[in-house]
Amino acid sequence: MPLDPPQFDLLLAMPKAELHLHLDGSIRIGTALDLARSRGVDAPSDAPAMAAALIAPERGADQAELLRAFELPIALLQDAEALARVAAELVEDKATDGVRYLEIRWGPNLHTREGLSLAEGIEAVCSGALDAGQRTGVEVRLICTAIRSHEPIENVRLAEAAGKFRDRGLTGWDLAGPEVAYPDPMLHADAFQAARDGGLRITVHAGEIGGSDPSTGRSAGAGLSAGSAQVRRALAVVPERIAHGPGAIDDLDLCRELIERGIALDLCPTSNVQAGVVPSLEAHPLARLHRAGVPVTLSTDDSTVSDITLSEEYRRAVERIGLTLPELWTIARGALDHAFADGPTIERLGSVFDAWAAGRPEIVA
Repeated sequence: MPLDPPQFDLLLAMPKAELHLHLDGSIRIGTALDLARSRGVDAPSDAPAMAAALIAPERGADQAELLRAFELPIALLQDAEALARVAAELVEDKATDGVRYLEIRWGPNLHTREGLSLAEGIEAVCSGALDAGQRTGVEVRLICTAIRSHEPIENVRLAEAAGKFRDRGLTGWDLAGPEVAYPDPMLHADAFQAARDGGLRITVHAGEIGGSDPSTGRSAGAGLSAGSAQVRRALAVVPERIAHGPGAIDDLDLCRELIERGIALDLCPTSNVQAGVVPSLEAHPLARLHRAGVPVTLSTDDSTVSDITLSEEYRRAVERIGLTLPELWTIARGALDHAFADGPTIERLGSVFDAWAAGRPEIVA
């Protein structure tokens, strides 16, 4: 049922925590135009064409098709100034949408093609994001993302570099990239261990696929989707959270394990439709997973690639997926429980969220 204007105004005003957001997928159209001109990158020269290049189709065939939308942003983000600018602008954009706690993830190894060192690139993102967070009042943390297709030793080096930036807000470690071609996260077990040794908290992309099990090329069978098989495989790295993973709904034993271990699924419904993981928003299992007791959070994944704000993602979760407003608030408030931030920060933000909710019976179950 469509939300009426006062209800959507409530979503706009709601304090939000976003845990699953990619830097390179969230570049402003105007900034992309400016960077393309100033860096001499072959790219569209007007806003409509640039938007067409950066925004992925509403429904795509698979994850590989969605990942192609990141090729141009990565080409534009090959120097410290560009990285710091885009990180700062992303925090500013999220602040206007009521996001009070934000985790930004990106793959530093993707931004070294023109000679930028890992340390220089990491510092640029940290500096841009944290400075903007201070200006806007957004609490920001960063997640370093390794790429599945990179050599394992390359990701070990990345983890070792990332661990040196914990005092700059970098608190998390992730693995993402082409899941069908590289289905086993344990190929990078040494990198996950190096990240843990450096004090980083662990998440991993998993289940951003459909169809057959990529490790066998066959149907997962027994009623289990390829997505659920990938989520189960991801548990081997002992993550605190899993990025995506909607297919877990197909495996009740897996759901029970996620509940028992308190592992949250950072779900991004609009992006999941774009990647062909689910056929439509209406078919997305967000509501079913939440009602089954599986910890879930709700994010956009990529503000530009998915052409969506978090408030609009919230609206779609109610209008098209079927969450009630109290269920949505429970998910929004619960995201803080899974954030990669220290206890005092979470406690302070929790008080802010709770104070806002007080006196709003329409969102409190």
